[in-house]
Amino acid sequence: MTQGQLGDYFKGIAWKRLSAVEVDPTRSNQREFNGVARLRQILGDSRIDGLPAHCLYFGEEEEDTSTDQSYLTWYDARKDDLKRSEYRLYFTKTSVTEKAEAGDLLIIGRQSDESLMVIIAKEGSSFENQMFWLFGIPDEMRDGFELRSIESNEQIGFAAGLILEELGIEIAPAGDEWLLEEMLQRFSGTFPSTRAFSAFARETMPDIPILADPDAALISCMEREEWLFKILERYIVSEKLNMGFENVDEFISYSLSVHNRRKSRTGFALENHLEIIFTISGITYSRNKETENRSKPDFIFPGIDFYHDAYFSSERLSMLAVKSTCKDRWRQALAEADRINRKHLLTLEPGISVNQTDEMEAKNLQLVVPEELHQTYKPEQQTWLMDLNSFIQHVRIRQ
Repeated sequence: MTQGQLGDYFKGIAWKRLSAVEVDPTRSNQREFNGVARLRQILGDSRIDGLPAHCLYFGEEEEDTSTDQSYLTWYDARKDDLKRSEYRLYFTKTSVTEKAEAGDLLIIGRQSDESLMVIIAKEGSSFENQMFWLFGIPDEMRDGFELRSIESNEQIGFAAGLILEELGIEIAPAGDEWLLEEMLQRFSGTFPSTRAFSAFARETMPDIPILADPDAALISCMEREEWLFKILERYIVSEKLNMGFENVDEFISYSLSVHNRRKSRTGFALENHLEIIFTISGITYSRNKETENRSKPDFIFPGIDFYHDAYFSSERLSMLAVKSTCKDRWRQALAEADRINRKHLLTLEPGISVNQTDEMEAKNLQLVVPEELHQTYKPEQQTWLMDLNSFIQHVRIRQ
C-alpha cells in the first residue's frame, strides 16, 4: 500500500554539511549559510526578505528534537555587478540552529505549497540515515549545497510515511472511506479498545499472508490499522472541534490527549498483530507477564511458566521486546528477563544509526525489523538484522 508520492509534499531539496563558521555561537543573531550559489534553482534570482521557514532539529536522543520558526533573507550582494553574482542566505537565530554543530546534515526543502522546511540532523544519527534514504542523498558530500528535484513518481511506502510523520507531515487517508460508517456503527462513534480496533483492521483484509510471509503480513496490518484509525480520528476530532471548547486549557488538554492516543495506540497495535502472527504460526508465548523485578517483557517464549521453571533450560527461552520506534528507549529491554542472555527487539523504526546498532550488538541485543524496512539500513547493518520470519524460525527451533 502506498500513501501518495513524495512529490506531493516536496518539490526539491538542497543539502550540505554545516561548517564551524555557520554554527559559531559568537557570531551575530543574523547568521549566514555558505556555498549557496546552487540554491538559485530553488529560491530564484530575486531578493527575498523575511521568508518564513519551518525548522526542525533531530539528535540521537528523543528529547533532543526541537522545532522552531526562522526567517530567511536571500539576495545577491553584487546585483549591480554585471560580471558576477554573490548570493547570500541569512537565517535568524532559533532553538534549532542553537543545537546545530559542525558536521551536522542540513537540508532545505521546498515544499509543494512553496514554503520552506529547514531540517538539521546530527551527524551519524538515525535521523540522518533516514534523510539519506528518504531523499536519496549520497554518503559522500561536496562543499556547498547540492540539489535534486523530487520526481512525481516517487512513491511513499510504509517506511517513507513513518519518516514524513516525524517531520510533522500528516499524510491524509484516501479512498474507501465508506468504512467510516461501519466503524461508527460498530464502535458507537468512539475509539474502541486497541485489541478491538486491531481485530477490525484485520477483518477488512481478506488475504493476510501470515504463514507465507509474516513480515509482509505485519506491515500490511499496521498500514491498514493506521489508515483506518486516521479516518475515524478525523471524524471524531472534527466533531469535537465543531462543538468548540470552553477555554484554552480545555483545548490544550484535548490536543495532548489526541497526541498521546496516537503514540500509545501504535505500540499496542504492533503487539496485537504480532500476537496473532505468533498464534497462527504455531508459536507458544506469554504476553506482558512478569519475570523478575516487576519487569513485564512484551513476549516470552515458550511461556512464562517455563521461564519460572528453574529446571527448564534457559537456552530454550526467548524474549522479544516490541517498540514501534526505538530512539534511546531500546536499552530498557536489557533489564528484562534476566534468565535470557541474548535478547531480541522488534521495531518499525527505519534506518537506525550504525552507532546504535553497534551498541545493540555489543550488548547482546538482536534487532528484528520487518524485511521491507531493511533497505533503509546501511549494507553492513543489513547482514546483521533479523527479519520477523527468521525470528519465528528461531523460536520454533527452540520450542
